[in-house]
Amino acid sequence: MSTPRIRDFDDFAKVHSFLLAASGLPTHLHHRLYAKLTSETFDGGDVFSIEPCEGGRQRRLVLSAESLSKESDLFLVDHAWSFRLPDALNQLREVPGLAERMAALMCVDLDKKGETEETEKEELDLSERNKIALEIVEKEMCRLKENGRESVAWLEFEELGIDDEMLCSLDLSTKFPNLVVLNLWGNKLQNADIVVQEITKCKNLKALWLNENPVLDSCSDSIAKAFTEALPALEIYNSCFTAKFGSWALSFCGGVIGPDNLDFSMDCSPALSGITSLDLSNRCIHKLPETFSPNALPNLLQLNVRGNPLDQVPTGEMLMLVKSFTCLKELEVDVPGPLGSCAIEIVKSLPNLSMLNGVSTSVIVESGKHAVDTALLPRLPEWDPVDPLPDRVVSAMWLYLMTYRLADEEKIDETPVWYVMDELGSALRHSDNANFKVSPFLFMPDGKVTSAVSYSVLWPIRDVQQGEECTRDFLFGIGEDKQRSARLTAWFHTPENYFIQEFRKYSQELESKVLGPPNKNLHGGIKSVTGSILPSDGRPLRVLTDIPQVEEFLTRPEFVLTNEPKDADIIWTSLQVDAELKKALDLNDSQYTNQFPFEACLVMKHHLAETIHKAQGSPEWLQPTYNLETQLSQLIGDYFVRKRDGIDNLWILKPWNMARTIDTTVTGDLSAIIRMMETGPKICQKYIERPALFGGKKFDLRYIVLVRSMRPLEIFLSDVFWVRLANNQYTLERSSLFEYETHFTVMNYIGKLNHKNTPDFVKEFEEEHQVKWMEIHDRIRKMIRCIFESAASVQADMHSSQSRAIYGVDVMLDSLFMPKILEVTYCPDCTRACKYDTQAILGSKAPVEGRDFFNNVFGCLFLGESTNVTPI
Repeated sequence: MSTPRIRDFDDFAKVHSFLLAASGLPTHLHHRLYAKLTSETFDGGDVFSIEPCEGGRQRRLVLSAESLSKESDLFLVDHAWSFRLPDALNQLREVPGLAERMAALMCVDLDKKGETEETEKEELDLSERNKIALEIVEKEMCRLKENGRESVAWLEFEELGIDDEMLCSLDLSTKFPNLVVLNLWGNKLQNADIVVQEITKCKNLKALWLNENPVLDSCSDSIAKAFTEALPALEIYNSCFTAKFGSWALSFCGGVIGPDNLDFSMDCSPALSGITSLDLSNRCIHKLPETFSPNALPNLLQLNVRGNPLDQVPTGEMLMLVKSFTCLKELEVDVPGPLGSCAIEIVKSLPNLSMLNGVSTSVIVESGKHAVDTALLPRLPEWDPVDPLPDRVVSAMWLYLMTYRLADEEKIDETPVWYVMDELGSALRHSDNANFKVSPFLFMPDGKVTSAVSYSVLWPIRDVQQGEECTRDFLFGIGEDKQRSARLTAWFHTPENYFIQEFRKYSQELESKVLGPPNKNLHGGIKSVTGSILPSDGRPLRVLTDIPQVEEFLTRPEFVLTNEPKDADIIWTSLQVDAELKKALDLNDSQYTNQFPFEACLVMKHHLAETIHKAQGSPEWLQPTYNLETQLSQLIGDYFVRKRDGIDNLWILKPWNMARTIDTTVTGDLSAIIRMMETGPKICQKYIERPALFGGKKFDLRYIVLVRSMRPLEIFLSDVFWVRLANNQYTLERSSLFEYETHFTVMNYIGKLNHKNTPDFVKEFEEEHQVKWMEIHDRIRKMIRCIFESAASVQADMHSSQSRAIYGVDVMLDSLFMPKILEVTYCPDCTRACKYDTQAILGSKAPVEGRDFFNNVFGCLFLGESTNVTPI
């Protein structure tokens, strides 16, 4: 019976009951939501305004109304773009106006919009800018004339087009014998000899800025050395502290001295006592001077030493120094860093502290946070000027995307929907103490998912006043138990040192794990106990199966199919044989099944990696692999190290337990990696960027492993394997990462399978690469053996005398023809094995008819035979 169209609120509430509950929208606002949905009322523009921020590279939402009370109203937010991830780039390229709208919304079109303005700026007469520089000189000379020629001079010439010739003509050292500060940021200085010659004449310089001048492009290190050697008083160079820094630099950062406060002596030590807040962040400080002490800074309440190596100060000594500032209440420091590796320990060591990195010390202790920060800098979109708008949007979209899955009474959609809220919704920035909540909502006017229109619902969860920024919690409901701090890395620049430290600890842990000496019970020291199970009375073995290929091709007289579960000797099924299924089908423990207990340690991707790591550490044949549900910090650290060292940083994300590459993504974007966690549990594995190719195309290999016993380990390799080929030529072009037929090899489910007979593949591969396949096979065989040894070693309970099974083992070769394990599959699809006749490359090397595949499998597992299989 069809569901009637929604006619009133009661219909709406009944049809949308689950969605309303999931949204978290207060019950008293449900009528308001119904009214706005049915009338399509988008009235947010009457209450909010959007403002640029972060230099125009972000937008924020501000309340323009006089006030808005907690849970007093709600606002509909349209979805400007909804898509399945594989379709994103093509939609941006093909849907008219979409790329332009998204680029404007994500602030990645600034150079396009500003081309005219930039041109006008460049056309500004250079002589006009030079004239401004001369006016600055004239003004400062007048001030010195009034105060005495020996008075301190402070000159700032930012972006005034000063070139080498003009710098010489200014003759600064003669006009200003006591020049202390010189800012030449963003000019056109090019000749290193001229620049050094002119500036080193100013012997009293204490601060110098030459940032963003062409002269630094090729010889910045030699220029820095020349200045530090020739200018004895220089304490700040290009915003960094020199080894000579002392009370003057501290006074500068403490706000005691500046261009508007020139009435100070060259010795600023007495001025330090007035400093209450000192920002020393990102000053390249290696060691603090003696003047940095409680005696010199007795009133210091706030201190920021972020972004400094401080590598010439022992951790314990630095902690004791900070502890000696008894008045200090607020501290900002890298964690891990110069004060230690754990925020909790730092807080316990500094009992007078009330705030650490913007977080209350009591909250740190209560939450058990090891790394804390509320002053995180946002990740802003980055692009190359030559990038087309669709590519820019793809890079920036992970800062804006949200996601949901469609579902009905029967099933949930396997592929998630990603969406971008409209301009109003996308202007909501993150806050740990958000004043708004936003939730997706599918309105079904016909009462069916097929008629659904997606919106987001926005409502205040605190009282908000006019002019206040409106924010939401990007990780609402996600605490530290679900890696909240690490997940914020998707949107913010989090402390890299912390994650690198976590990665290093994890790497050391893996390096310490090596599989012990062979166990005779594990590796065949005991005589096989898996002979034929044929009944002594000669009757055939009864097989219950739900697998079409077994039903069609198991034709040996020793086996007969049955539809009666309780009568079967062998249960060969694609279902999990658990207690519930046994009860439902009235199965018993004497029946043989095609699965081993605890085989999840092999067939679920996160458990496979965990099993190998426990047994083998980090073997070469397993790509670096992380369980994102528990090892996100370690992955982020690995990513940062690779980025720092310029190493390949492309990763593949795979759901724990989905087949056919569903919800599988290849990306080098850290924000994308973290955001993909929202669509279900995944592993993140280092992508094989340089695989062996066949005719320029990517491929992998499917092997069938037959397991008679896990203790002792008795496994066989089918003499038939097959190659799975991608359809497109392999490339690492960024746009290709969305192309399934370039980076994936499983084509039989999309109807574009190009079958390659295995003997032909091996022959052609050997000719193309001048290799011997049997040498490659020997490495693959050893790897497969190691995998099952690892499972038998780590999961001792996996053995069962009533279990016999086959597993699909997917293998890829890298460019050096070394095997890499991709995954192990339970009850693998053997359609091709049954469909195609071929010749064995391994073992007997005899002709093999596809119709005999399951006859051979059952003969090996249940009759003790070895036709077309080889023990490994």
